[in-house]
Amino acid sequence: MPKLQPDQVHNFIVHTCQALGSEPLEAELVADQLVDANLAGHDSHGVGMLPSYVDGVVNGRLRINSHPTVVVDGGALLTLDGNAGFGQVNGHEAMSMGMERASEHGVAVVGLRNSYHIGRIGHWAEQCAAGGFASLHLVNVIGHPPLVAAYGGAEARFGTNPFCAAVPGRDGRPGFLLDMATSIIAGGKARVAANKGVKVPPNTIIDVDGNLTDDPNAFWYTDPTGKRGGALVAFGDHKGSGLAIMCELLSAALLGGETAHPKNPRDGRIINNMLSIIIDPAATGEAEAFFDEIELFRDFVLESRLRSDCDQILVPGQPEQIAREERAGGFDVDPVTLEQLRASASRAGLEAEEITALIGDA
Repeated sequence: MPKLQPDQVHNFIVHTCQALGSEPLEAELVADQLVDANLAGHDSHGVGMLPSYVDGVVNGRLRINSHPTVVVDGGALLTLDGNAGFGQVNGHEAMSMGMERASEHGVAVVGLRNSYHIGRIGHWAEQCAAGGFASLHLVNVIGHPPLVAAYGGAEARFGTNPFCAAVPGRDGRPGFLLDMATSIIAGGKARVAANKGVKVPPNTIIDVDGNLTDDPNAFWYTDPTGKRGGALVAFGDHKGSGLAIMCELLSAALLGGETAHPKNPRDGRIINNMLSIIIDPAATGEAEAFFDEIELFRDFVLESRLRSDCDQILVPGQPEQIAREERAGGFDVDPVTLEQLRASASRAGLEAEEITALIGDA
């Protein structure tokens, strides 16, 4: 598969967003997060998302150059409306406001509703950790048909509804970072697998007949009316399903946002709602003792003997760290995704010669 350089992809995204009309900072924030997702090993939330953003702008579902507005200001509690603007802008500004309030009050509860796709949630936890803050994030997704079946069901009823948490380390990086969908695999991973022509892990998808499968195309299948037939499987049976439902209610309904209920519009948008709790460790006790305990606990976990069928132990955040080291010199983009990127750039208004100069020949 073609290997692209991070700077090359970043430049391509910036030019595509600016062709849509994005101001320079907005284009940079979008490019920063998408490229970082690829570098962190999460291709499902990387540059492959750009075509859906272009489609959102062209069809008037995604508002460029928009910023979140304050709906409720209760000091340590903020509710923001993302106004269907770029999630990369909404998330960045919401976390910045949250950290400012957490510095003042010790803790901040920030609700962000009605934002266009906010991408890899770990990006926002990393932003908080870089500022020295611990954080929790619960997210739902609406706008397109539901993706994940409730435990025991064969039909999708909610999104992949991520949960994320991070604690800061001394170096401004997360001491630990847990970022996970509440489905076994993210919808984007099924998209990447389908584009590559490979299988997904066994029993992660439910086909139209209610059978478990490893065929990513069974998830994307739609009937003549456009209704999706397949569904993703929640992780941990009833546990992941239950956590996804609580994400739906706490990150959306609690904030005045919309849940995946079919009475809410499904017009092809990718709308996220996110509830974030941001904590200043210095406000809870001795910050240095907190950092000491993180490091001692990390060592204790990693020094364990290995299980007989495993060859390593990884703590939350290590997979992303390893991926960044391995992908620093570039990352693979499959030919199908690459062609989708070229088509989306053309749709945004870039000329064929400029697209070739930015991302290469077909």
